[in-house]
Amino acid sequence: MNFLARTARAVRPARFAIRGYATDAPVASDKLVLNFVLPHQVIFKKTVVQQVNLASTSGDMGILANHVPSIEQLRPGILEVVADQETKKWFVSGGFAIVNPDSTLNINAVEAFPLEDFSPEAVKEGLDKANQILGSNASEQDKVIAKIEQEVFEALQSSIGKSA
Repeated sequence: MNFLARTARAVRPARFAIRGYATDAPVASDKLVLNFVLPHQVIFKKTVVQQVNLASTSGDMGILANHVPSIEQLRPGILEVVADQETKKWFVSGGFAIVNPDSTLNINAVEAFPLEDFSPEAVKEGLDKANQILGSNASEQDKVIAKIEQEVFEALQSSIGKSA
């Protein structure tokens, strides 16, 4: 046993138990409770849903009750909430999703808009404008802003195409 391992065992307080695997945790609930908030609006508060599908930086995810606890960074894309016989979709530009051990899901998004609010023509126009700025002699600051716009418009265009 090396010195660091012996020291850690010697100074670790007895009241702190070593954490086990997620499968060792007791089953909390068969229902997924969703809290979905924006800085200026609460979209869902303690709402029971069947499933939430989201776009995270580690990949697209489907979250059900008793999901392994995790924290995911959201990337621009669709957030789909399946509740009863109804499915609602939003385009989310970014944020975080926190899956808790008690089957609650907290989504804190920067921006979120119902997917049906977007016009494919307006999205294409915005993407074309961003690409035009990127190909021009614009300032570096304008190009950085255009690059962000390009990424969001591409994700939005892909999201609208998937929902059709």
